[in-house]
Amino acid sequence: MQQTTIADIQARVGSDLGASGWITIDQAAIDTFAEVTDDHQFIHVDPAAAAQTPFGGTVAHGFLTLSLLSRMAADVMLVPEGLKMGVNYGFERVRFISPVRAGKRVRGHFRLTSAEEKRPGQWQFVHEVSVEIEGEERPALTAEWIGMIFI
Repeated sequence: MQQTTIADIQARVGSDLGASGWITIDQAAIDTFAEVTDDHQFIHVDPAAAAQTPFGGTVAHGFLTLSLLSRMAADVMLVPEGLKMGVNYGFERVRFISPVRAGKRVRGHFRLTSAEEKRPGQWQFVHEVSVEIEGEERPALTAEWIGMIFI
């Protein structure tokens, strides 16, 4: 994450912050996520059965892709100088558009849409996020991500 001033962050509202690095979602990651979440639906963990579906093979859990936003954000999000902590506040309009097939690479695109001081030293940042699947036209997901930053 790039450290900068609150004034600079406010000046960047409405602008694209860029794209994260690529992350490969392989079957091992999908299987690990299935274990942690106890979601063993065959489209995620059974390659033979999943091959018989329109997906043609296993796909990542939508929540796995969503959970990778934290890692993606580390590459591009702006954080204010003097940061004490940042916490997730929530999401608006999360949509899982396209499945992420096992072995595909994804990356996040971030656009800062607002930076508002809610209380002295407490800021709410909102980012439009889109997760791109390498080589595909449609994104894996889109969302509006709300975070609270304390300085």
